[in-house]
Amino acid sequence: MSILKTSKLGNPVLRQIAKEVPLAELKSPSIQKLIDDMVETMHEYDGVGLAAPQVHESKQIAVLEVHNSKRYPWAPNVPLLILVNPVFLSKSDETIEGWEGCLSVEGFRGKATRSKKVTVRFLDRKGREQRVEAEGFPAVVIQHELDHLAGKVFLDRMRDLSTLTHLKEYERFWMKPQDEE
Repeated sequence: MSILKTSKLGNPVLRQIAKEVPLAELKSPSIQKLIDDMVETMHEYDGVGLAAPQVHESKQIAVLEVHNSKRYPWAPNVPLLILVNPVFLSKSDETIEGWEGCLSVEGFRGKATRSKKVTVRFLDRKGREQRVEAEGFPAVVIQHELDHLAGKVFLDRMRDLSTLTHLKEYERFWMKPQDEE
């Protein structure tokens, strides 16, 4: 497995709609290695999710996992999910606003608005159709990663750009005690 280089804001791959992965391609050794490398890269950078466009691959693949997160210590654990060709089946009208950051928008945080609950249909890494329902933080992570597959970044979900802040200033002025737990 390998740690992959991440694409940064301004790289055109981040603003493209990622291509669907055909079932035959999904089962190929190269895509299976890409998935493994994405998981390793996500872990290396203490992320809770990573989408293929973030590692220079225009493919409808996202990985996410939350397990005793250093960046989000208050977040509930979420087992490893590999989402291939994901589609939202539902998004709640009820929204939540919270601080988000991104490996592709390195060094910044901002308040983004997301649906509180989502249901997503996707293929797992073996090509089996799956569904997941998520609420709260896990729903936010799913929406964040699926935005990458649609050519969006969290900045596009910010209602108020005045909350956009460098990470050091976020830690100094905005971090709440719950964020430090």
